[in-house]
Amino acid sequence: MTVNLLDYDLEGLAVFCERLGEKRYRAVQLFRWIHQKGASNFDDMSDLAKSLRDKLKVCARIEAAPTMSQHISSDGTIKWLFDVGAGDAVETVFIPEEDRGTLCISSQAGCAMGCRFCSTGHQGFSRNLRTGEIVAQLWFAEHFLRKHLQREDRVISNVVMMGMGEPLQNYSELLPALRVMLDDHGYGLSRRRVTVSTSGIVPKMDRLAQDCPVALAVSLHAPNDELRDDLVPLNKKYSIAELMQACQRYLIHAPRDFITFEYCMLDGVNDQVEHAQQLVRLIRHYSSGQVWCKFNLIPFNPFPESGLNRSFPEQIQVFAKILTEAGIVTTIRRTRGDDIDAACGQLAGEVKDRTRVGQRIARQRTFMLKSIPASTNELKEA
Repeated sequence: MTVNLLDYDLEGLAVFCERLGEKRYRAVQLFRWIHQKGASNFDDMSDLAKSLRDKLKVCARIEAAPTMSQHISSDGTIKWLFDVGAGDAVETVFIPEEDRGTLCISSQAGCAMGCRFCSTGHQGFSRNLRTGEIVAQLWFAEHFLRKHLQREDRVISNVVMMGMGEPLQNYSELLPALRVMLDDHGYGLSRRRVTVSTSGIVPKMDRLAQDCPVALAVSLHAPNDELRDDLVPLNKKYSIAELMQACQRYLIHAPRDFITFEYCMLDGVNDQVEHAQQLVRLIRHYSSGQVWCKFNLIPFNPFPESGLNRSFPEQIQVFAKILTEAGIVTTIRRTRGDDIDAACGQLAGEVKDRTRVGQRIARQRTFMLKSIPASTNELKEA
């Protein structure tokens, strides 16, 4: 069984090389070949000793998940669908702009958060992606785009963990993936240009602040707990007050001096004047007189199962004006890739919802254990 070297950050690759009886500096060479040059054939790695290349051919590989489809939008946005096995597929989107190239990466097959306005959440949750499956989206996209655009320099300048899934729910696999993105021997991205989006898993926000503080975007979507409980079910566990306090703690370590709040504009649900005014009061309560956040208003991208509609442009403008006049930096996201279902909230991939199946198996297992006398240590431990 070979290992996929995309699963390793530089430290992990160094340990792997040492196990092969190689010096740690070989890991740096190998890491550069993989991530800077996009190599997948060990024979191409000309500055590695032939003996090492022969070892790697036996025990290692470098590969992304198979590409199931590729769609290019009229605005230049590109969406890929990757087959991650067992009937699951995840989506990755490249968004070109004049001053940057942004890649939107998935962290899970499906999502367990169940936010009402997100098509991924309506599919349910299948599994976490491995580190290599997260990194492979960047590895594939970067080197495909260099050939596609006939460029030798780096194409992707920004990465946003805003694809399918809740990144912080897959923390152990996310962390080494972020380190690969930031490593100067890898993609050399600035912490300011790598953004993790979260619906608000407070303990993991605190961990990220200590382990790898990158830019943070928080899916807020409501100004009060009652409404957010309905739109973002995680709010029932971590209230808005707890979330705001976690954001304040994160700011101490953040590479930027602000947190971005994502706010999906839903017609007649969270887009009224009183909602904007409530947001102003909320932010001022935690501001201490300084600008510490910005709002990104996102026009909702409808899908049939949601039962929700996009706010009218005029209403979004009114909402933005209230926030702006209160001194809160506010932008309205320009939708991209609508014609290929690549816009925000539209990434759905193809996943099998294993959540309910897993719950049913757990209940059956509990029943079986209760019905058998626990007379052995094995049964007690089970």
